[in-house]
Amino acid sequence: MSDRSPPQALIVAVLGFGQMAAFASSFYLLGVLGDPIAADLELPPSLVFSLMSLALAVTFFATPWAGRRTDVWGGKRMLLASNLVFAASLGLIAASQNAVLLASGMAVMGLAMSFGLYNTPFAMLVSLYGQAARRPITGVALIGGLGSAVGWPATAWLLEVLGWRGACLTWAAVQVLVCLPLVALLTPHVEGEGEASEDPAAPHEPVVWDRPMIQMGVLFAGAWFLATSMSTHLPRLLEATGLTPAAAASTAGLVGVAAVTMRFLEFTALRKLPPLATTRVAPLWHAGGAAALLALGKAAAPLMAIGQGLGNGMLSVAKGVLPLHLYGPKNYGYRSALLTRPAQLAQIGGPALYGLALERSVALALCASIAICLVMFAMTFGLMRTEPRSLEIPA
Repeated sequence: MSDRSPPQALIVAVLGFGQMAAFASSFYLLGVLGDPIAADLELPPSLVFSLMSLALAVTFFATPWAGRRTDVWGGKRMLLASNLVFAASLGLIAASQNAVLLASGMAVMGLAMSFGLYNTPFAMLVSLYGQAARRPITGVALIGGLGSAVGWPATAWLLEVLGWRGACLTWAAVQVLVCLPLVALLTPHVEGEGEASEDPAAPHEPVVWDRPMIQMGVLFAGAWFLATSMSTHLPRLLEATGLTPAAAASTAGLVGVAAVTMRFLEFTALRKLPPLATTRVAPLWHAGGAAALLALGKAAAPLMAIGQGLGNGMLSVAKGVLPLHLYGPKNYGYRSALLTRPAQLAQIGGPALYGLALERSVALALCASIAICLVMFAMTFGLMRTEPRSLEIPA
């Protein structure tokens, strides 16, 4: 790192803005544009929305490669590449005249997500600040968490003014004309671990699935399962307790407010608490909200939404901080990528499985939520700083 590295606050602001734009133009894109795309291309809406699962499947397979490349090349290069690939995917979607081109665009978007979302900027911050990266990671997660709050209304406005193709092209322009120059000019390049070796086939130090890795894998898989399921089904769940559709939608909006609030608290008042302590509490927020909704009915709907938001806000920070706390900065990018894979599988299957439970009964869906949270809570015990074990099976 250069001795004249930009101030930490500026780096956090640039990376956080990049995450906000990345999530708005990928993960949250079809939430606004899915129906207009389906109507214009004369495709079933279910087919269009299912293409997000295609993107997530590509992300699942590409993430370990992206994590290793981040460790070798450095996070800055990967983020610059992600800006270009995001723009390419959005351009393909905008040019789509049929399902094949649309699916191609979403597949390319999955590749961009694999090395353009949280894992890469978090790894970049770990390379810059080592064990002191917790606070900047929290700052990036705080700003990036505004992706839905900013992205949905911005995309809706672009849809109204420019149509869905114009909205995609505008987001592509943001990636190339705003995000890429900001990363290029205002973030430092940190030498990757593997840059000393010019041989791309040189062996890497293995990252092993020891007990703490398995526990964290289960923990974050449960968190991402619930997060994706709630983003899809929470309004329906609240409606099923007796709320009107409008009241259910507005109450579900408390999830985002609570998540951003918790990330702000992690950035300020809670930043000195041990990462394990905040991680252990996180699953109990959702469990408490679900138990209240199960016991009290629609009167507890705000508690359910707030509980999900608080827990998700804590766990999104823990995903970046806990591996660093337990294992240190060595192989951080690749380790984080491996920990993401079970969570990505849970994301792909979460909405369908939770939807089946909800169709049976509200009580079954809420009991399933509580059970998952209790498993996550159990996974936080016995975690401690771990020395590398050379005899373990490589991941």
